[in-house]
Amino acid sequence: MIIMKDIKEKYLPIGTVVILKGATKRLMISGFCAMDNSNKDKIWDYSGCMYPEGFLNSNQICLFDHQQIEKVYHMGLSNDDEEKEFKENLNTFMSEFEKANKQIIEEKSKKKNGTKKQPKVKKTETKKIINKTKETTDKKE
Repeated sequence: MIIMKDIKEKYLPIGTVVILKGATKRLMISGFCAMDNSNKDKIWDYSGCMYPEGFLNSNQICLFDHQQIEKVYHMGLSNDDEEKEFKENLNTFMSEFEKANKQIIEEKSKKKNGTKKQPKVKKTETKKIINKTKETTDKKE
């Protein structure tokens, strides 16, 4: 068993068995850079499945980040040329993605801070606007 502070490399190999901080069940890493359909702005470092059960159905996929890992119980295959090349490409892609994402966030922040807030419209004024819109629509029909 390896404590995470001893591991410097961010992306552990596929097949690595880990336990997350505060968890009671181990996971096996099965993928990298996964997104949850409910939050497209977040890319998780890993996807995994329960260990030793494996992948049983799509509702049991676990998404987690490197810093959430507490211990490594088993390292997956890591001295393979394909795996090494893949990790180099993955690290390059993720550093470029993080730079681009940072720029997007900064631009959104500038736009948000640069625009003036619209004055609040009272409920009675909103009802008047809705009624006028209905009247105009009814006349057109």
